[in-house]
Amino acid sequence: MRLVSHLIAVNREIRLRRQLADIERVVLALPVRAHADLQQLVRREMEQASACDFPHLYGTPPEERYSTYGHGPDIGLGKARSDNPLIATRGVALWIASVYHETLDARRPGMEDLHRQILRLMRQIKELSAAERRDPAAAWMSQPQAVA
Repeated sequence: MRLVSHLIAVNREIRLRRQLADIERVVLALPVRAHADLQQLVRREMEQASACDFPHLYGTPPEERYSTYGHGPDIGLGKARSDNPLIATRGVALWIASVYHETLDARRPGMEDLHRQILRLMRQIKELSAAERRDPAAAWMSQPQAVA
């Protein structure tokens, strides 16, 4: 039984790492003006997840409450892959909040590392948002269509 639970945990870790790579690509591909919105959405999703009875299952439908892992990351990734930037930002925020809480008290070294990468991504979003607020004229001038 320990082998089976170990394999399930390793599979989950691998899956979340792959999803993290997709989420990072989505964050970098978002329009510059969406980063501030993303930061606020992540903060709100984190607060809502913290208020839940089982924060690691945030985003999971109520009928699936007793499953091994939550469905929040999968739902968030599906939304993050949307062509609509608003839906994509909501998906990224859901994914970050659910994976953050899933990896928060992880005892496996790989999951602890994944948690640190989530924290790094949150810091990166904050820095992207701050850079936009700091100098909007420089951001405007760096766009190719602004130079023409």
